[in-house]
Amino acid sequence: MSVPMSSLPGPSPVHCLAGIARHGFLGQTGRMWREHGDLFRLRLGIGSMVLAVHPDAVRDVNLTQRRAFDKRASYDGVRRYLVGDGLVASTGDLWRRQRKLLAPLFTPKGVQAYAEVMLRDGQRLAARWDGLADAGAQVDMGEEMMELTASIIVTTMFGAQADDDIVRLKRAVETMIRYATRRMGPHLPDWLPTPARRDYLEARAAVHDYINAIIDDRRGQPDPGANDLLTRLMGARDDDGSAMGASLLRDESITMFFAGHETTARTMTATWAALAANPEVAARLHEELDSVLGEREPTVDDLKRLPYTLQVVKEVLRLWPAAPFYVRDAVEPVDLLGTHLEPGTPVMLARTGRTVTPISGTIPSASIPTASPARPRRRAIRRPTIRSPPASGSASATTSRCSSRTCWWRPSVGASPHGWLPATGRPGRWRAR
Repeated sequence: MSVPMSSLPGPSPVHCLAGIARHGFLGQTGRMWREHGDLFRLRLGIGSMVLAVHPDAVRDVNLTQRRAFDKRASYDGVRRYLVGDGLVASTGDLWRRQRKLLAPLFTPKGVQAYAEVMLRDGQRLAARWDGLADAGAQVDMGEEMMELTASIIVTTMFGAQADDDIVRLKRAVETMIRYATRRMGPHLPDWLPTPARRDYLEARAAVHDYINAIIDDRRGQPDPGANDLLTRLMGARDDDGSAMGASLLRDESITMFFAGHETTARTMTATWAALAANPEVAARLHEELDSVLGEREPTVDDLKRLPYTLQVVKEVLRLWPAAPFYVRDAVEPVDLLGTHLEPGTPVMLARTGRTVTPISGTIPSASIPTASPARPRRRAIRRPTIRSPPASGSASATTSRCSSRTCWWRPSVGASPHGWLPATGRPGRWRAR
């Protein structure tokens, strides 16, 4: 016998919004979970949503009852302000068609085609940090990672581009993200000519014009030797031989930029924080890199010889998923963990489930194996205390020289940035060893 959604526990709107303002959404979510359990109701503004943390709910929404859920009204803002009909917001037949066309681009072999770009940009960053280290300069780690991933995704997406164009595109995309994020809560109507609205419209026009111009140029002067993602998108064909139109090419290009830029930068920033708080893990990581690489630069073939490095990255992704929540809307009456949901009810799902709560100091110890993969013993690592996500990264670090084939920078024990990570506390200063 199911119960109505109105019977679910949950915080008052004032308590919820005050908690988000104080602790950030991730921090407040952990507090609400501890207080209200695995399935609770969030009332924000005039609407309500269900937040599901239990793995069974994630399974039911995505697998056993997936036909009862879809990306509907909850994704209207993403469609309107960011990606249009791009894959992340599309649904139904369009989603199935686009997923089939895009899947070959993101196989392991497809991604490895761009490894040279990733290595080159990483080496350029290491060389620049060496110069800053000589002057004892500090860098904003979140911003550094955002610039690095922006350069990589723009180059792999559109081919070689001028550095000034990459910076302008990055800033415009970030302006769009900030505006879209604000529209997800209480906000002024779009028809009001606020400064934020004007900035958004200018940024969106800049991004659209930039991508449309590249598409027009490719169509007017095809380059048979080009292998960037846009060229491959333009060459993709459906079963009936049809290609994507210009607007859909633009929307998918923007989607790929979002998917490969901010999320990757978050993960890299989180990795710096985790290594800063766990010097024994950092030492083991550098030991493996020194052993495998010696004094040479890394290659794609080295990845399979770096199992501990892969374990570190996977543990960071487990503790701090780049996109820890996502929403699905009920499209028909459905029961979820004994609660009846009406059509149109948004359900926010937590990727972390019951194994990790996003509050520092209240989770099971994170762990990374310290023995060989054949006999994996596990050793607890500390989860750094870090503030909830700001609009952009604001962690700083004092640079120091170290071999670029091993690392770009070594953080001090106990230091922590405060960019993007789901915990609370005062920001710390990162300093080189």
